[in-house]
This record gives sequence, structure tokens and C-alpha cells, in this order.
Amino acid sequence: MTQAMTTGSAIKPVLELSGIGKSFAGIQVLRDVQLRLYPGEIHALMGQNGAGKSTLIKVLTGVLASSGGEMRLDGQAIRPGSPLAAQELGISTVYQEVNLCPNLSVAENVFAGRYPRCGMVQGWRIDWAAVNSRARELLARIGLHIDVTRLLSSYPVAVQQLVAIARALGVSSKVLILDEPTSSLDDEEVNKLFEVLRRLRAEGMAIVFVTHFMNQVYAVSDRITVLRNGQWVGEWRAAELGPQALIAAMLGRELAAQSARPEVPPAFDDTAPALLQAEGLGQATQLQPLDLRVRAGEIVGLAGLLGAGRTELARLLFGMESPDRGVLRIDGQAVRFATPADAIRHGLALCPEERKTDGIVADLSVRENIALALQARMGTTKFLSRADQNAMAERFVAALGIKTASIETPIGLLSGGNQQKAMIARWLATEPRLLILDEPTRGIDVAAKQEIMEQILKLAEAGMAVIFISSEMSEVVRVAHRIVVLRDRKKVGELPGGSTEDEVYEMIAATT
Repeated sequence: MTQAMTTGSAIKPVLELSGIGKSFAGIQVLRDVQLRLYPGEIHALMGQNGAGKSTLIKVLTGVLASSGGEMRLDGQAIRPGSPLAAQELGISTVYQEVNLCPNLSVAENVFAGRYPRCGMVQGWRIDWAAVNSRARELLARIGLHIDVTRLLSSYPVAVQQLVAIARALGVSSKVLILDEPTSSLDDEEVNKLFEVLRRLRAEGMAIVFVTHFMNQVYAVSDRITVLRNGQWVGEWRAAELGPQALIAAMLGRELAAQSARPEVPPAFDDTAPALLQAEGLGQATQLQPLDLRVRAGEIVGLAGLLGAGRTELARLLFGMESPDRGVLRIDGQAVRFATPADAIRHGLALCPEERKTDGIVADLSVRENIALALQARMGTTKFLSRADQNAMAERFVAALGIKTASIETPIGLLSGGNQQKAMIARWLATEPRLLILDEPTRGIDVAAKQEIMEQILKLAEAGMAVIFISSEMSEVVRVAHRIVVLRDRKKVGELPGGSTEDEVYEMIAATT
């Protein structure tokens, strides 16, 4: 799949990386990576989670020092030792989370740390008139005309992103790196951002665009570089690499015309009324309106690449985010969850994607972690007795095969797989009717994955409805009765149980 590419012209790269390596504690996370950025081009840097994109950007911007390879800017070798050093060379970065000061004005953010000064002696005082005037000029360059004296926090995220870009332009950037800049923007805001990028491209700037949204890659990119497992896979002109080929490059294998079909999970009553039904459910900056139906005993898999909207949908269904359109029904009755507690009362449960930060309480015991959700549902006026907690914890430790010396062992001392099983136990203790599992097998060993997958099948066989999210497509097709396919924060179709991985990827890659 590896492919080198020439530009077909005499134009030279403004920035060229070759043989870049990086290791942490003896573990190689980047190996022989290369990247060529040309003036007047938008270059998409693509790869799955863990491919090495963020590490490469940190090396490029001086956050991390490479452990091998060479970087050349305008033909001269460089080795920035800090983000400030990179900025002084003309390499600026705008991150997914706007890294500015909301309590300062727009103009102050544009020039923070390098304010124009005036006075008898240069540096005597800040020239605020110049600060505001030059900020307006920089913002006008990208087509943004706002009151630069207002607090940054008074403007929406989309405007704050553009202010961050204006700040980058203020240090005479030759290279602009945008790391997931559209993740919190709606479609209209994304289009405005793309207008700015096209304007900067026309001025001759080299732009790196990191995103998980495939439609955005093809909307603005001239060139694509793919990384996989910390290694360079190839560089292509965007017009010469279709979505299906791009996915194949990211996965490391071609999509076969036919592949072995997985076993279909245990049968369920597909004529029963929906337990949960979403009708046009969506949120402007999170998810396009979609329909979803789940019946008792049914496992519905949510499939899509990173950034497709799977977790966003789970959060909307569980009351962690509020939809701004559509209807959610439980047993046919319209409901609106103001908080996750409302969802729990209606029989929903969610095992979140980030086990370490959103799941376990590391210093509490296995018993206490398992009891948390049930105690929360009971409220502050009723308490689970210690005896009830012990009995419940012992029952789930045995039922799920949680390996622990004692139910009093701090959960942080357990392996990742056993922590995950304890999180499932926490929600099973609430006796949910529908269990949402967001990446339940991430970061655990093969044996633990097998045990969790078997538990999911048993839960469905016992009549529980399950929404199953996994980045490992083999897991989705193995257990799902039905597969809902998402791409770029919208639903693009459904596939029946028994579909192959390649059929799912082909639906993700389809342009219509």
C-alpha cells in the first residue's frame, strides 16, 4: 500500500520531514515518517487513533524532540526546541480545544506576549490603539469583521477558532497546522472555516489539516498523507485517492470483494415493538438528525471510523448532552432526559468510552465501584446497606469472572479487562432494560475481550437490549443483529446481522 508521490512540478516543499522517529521508554511510536508540505496546498494528515498523528505534530512544533530524522524549512535544517521556537520559524498550530484566554479581549488574544509598544523609550507602555488596529487587519485578512475589544468568551467557538488562526498569521506563519479544528463546529461554521483556509491557500500558505471527517478531507485537501501504527504509509494527491482506497490505507489491507461472514447472534423477536426509538434526533454541533430503533433482546452495533458520531449519539441517548431536534421515545412514549439520572430511571445504562476518566473511581474498592450507579438511582435518602453491597459485588464478581483478590481491593489495582467487567457490573446492578456499551473492549487483552463479548451475547439472549460501539469492526459484525453505519456525524445506512467487515467499510466509504 506504501506509495511515494512526486508533484509533477518544480515547486519545492516549504517544509520537509524525512526519517522522523520518536520513542518513549524504549517503545518506538514513530518510525521513518516523512511529510512534505508545499506552499499553496492544504495537506490532510490521516490515520486511525494511535497512528502517530499527534506525536508527529508535537515533534514538528517543538513540543517533543525527535529521536531520529531531519526537518528542513525552505531547504534549511531546523530542530525547534519549543513551540515558541517553532513559531519564530513560522510554524503555528491551532488545536482542537481553542488554546486562548477567554477572559481577555479578541485583540489581546491575537497579540498576547507580543503587544506593540510605544513611548519615549520603546517598551514603555502597550500601544492599545495599535493592538486593536492590527488585530482588525489580521481578522479582516481572513474575512472576519468583529469588535476586537469584546471578550473572546462572548463569541462562539467557531469565531474563537478563527481568532486563533489570526493569531497564528500574526507571527508570519509559513506553515499552519490545524488539529481537529471542526470537531465542535456545525456545518455552516465548517463551511466558513473552509472559506478561510481556501483564502490562505491562495496566498501561498502551507496548511496541515488533521481530521477524522472524510467528507471534509475531500472538500478542501489537495494532498493526503496516511500514517499507520507510527509509520508512513504513503502520500497521494487527494483527487487520485478515493475514499475506499483511503480507508484501505488506514487499515493496512485492501477491502476484499467477499470475506467470511460472521456468525449471527442468538435470535430475538424482531416483530416486538421498539423499546427505544429515536426520530430525527440530533444536535447541531454533535450529530446530524437520525432515526434509530432498538428492541428488547436486540444488539444494535454502531459502526464508523473515529469521529463518525458514535459516542455523540450514545451521549444524546443517555442524557449527557441535550438534543436540539427530534424525539426520543421509550416504549412509544416521548421522553426528554435532562440528566443521565432521568435515563437511568427509564431503564438505560451507559458504560462510557473513557474507562479511566469517566468510569472507575480508582481509589475506591471493587465493591464501592459496582454499587455506585445503583446508589445514585436510589437517591440521597435511601442507602444500600453494607451487606447488600457485599452480596451484590460478590454475585457480579462470580458471574462476570472478575479477577480480584477481594471485593475490597481498590479497583485501580485491577487489570484493564477486569476494570471493564466491573464497570459492566455497575450498570447491570441497576437492572437496565437497555445497555449502551461504548468501546467496552478498548485497551484490554484478548482473553478479556473474549469474555466480555460472550457476556454481551448472554445479556441479549436474556432479553436485554444492547447498543454496542467498537472501533474494532470485527467485534461489531460478530455480535450485532443489525449495524447502524455512521460517517461524519450522520447516519449513512444500516446493514443486517451477518454482514462482513468489508461491507461495512464500503458503506462508510460510499460517496452517496
